[in-house]
Amino acid sequence: MVKLIILMFRSNLFSSLLLGGFIVCLVSCNRYKLPIKLAVKPISGSEFYNSIQGSDWKLRDSLVIENVLSGNIPKFYSYFTPIKSTWVNKQQQLIPITYYVAKDYLSVGTNEDFARVPITPMAAQKIADSLHCFLPTPKMVDEIYEQSKIKLAPVPLYIYRDSTITMWQHHLIIEGQRKNKKGLISGIKKDVVLSNKVILQGKNNRVAIYGWHQLNGKVIQPVYAGHVNWYVDYSHGIRLVYEKIKVNGHWMHYQDVLKDSTLKGILTNEEGPVLLKY
Repeated sequence: MVKLIILMFRSNLFSSLLLGGFIVCLVSCNRYKLPIKLAVKPISGSEFYNSIQGSDWKLRDSLVIENVLSGNIPKFYSYFTPIKSTWVNKQQQLIPITYYVAKDYLSVGTNEDFARVPITPMAAQKIADSLHCFLPTPKMVDEIYEQSKIKLAPVPLYIYRDSTITMWQHHLIIEGQRKNKKGLISGIKKDVVLSNKVILQGKNNRVAIYGWHQLNGKVIQPVYAGHVNWYVDYSHGIRLVYEKIKVNGHWMHYQDVLKDSTLKGILTNEEGPVLLKY
């Protein structure tokens, strides 16, 4: 019995030290690493798209979830980058804010051959939950764009918008624009976002999208929640955000921030109810 208690104490102590070490690494390394082991034999982005030609949204969603959670993602996608901002509280004090975001939109494949994959908000939420992440708000999308190293002009397409082949073609167009530049990238997709427009319209089967910033900083897509939640087209992108927000030096879960009537202004400009997840 005594040995069991000692072992339990050591286990709890080890867990505490491990968690503490993780937080220290997160701060000192100035980045967040996804809690996922990369696939030993990954499928390339082009191979993935070849395998899903003709798939409907349900099958495409399930295959993206399977690939991402099994580690079939490019290595660069494992490391999130910090977004730093300031928030003015009621006392007119400037409060430093930091949160961590994926450098690119959700992708499968390898560093050398990857592909961005548009999916439904339901699939995105399942992946986000599994990786301790959440989807951004419109305010966060703007902040991410402002701090992006790579800003590319949107390229609208008009035929077979929701087809898999168009999604692949749009990815190739973006890669032609990117020209192997590395870093936080924006302007290439409309973000699937957390917006209370989904709540206010009185329907629980909708998705909110926002963004697609032009080079002048203006968005093509204002916040829109008119699409049914299973509709996905080539222009939609999933940007994952680490679930912990650093507020004035203290870590807070994003839901605690959004639930607080005062603090929610850190992450959203919207008044009224708050959409916490899909």
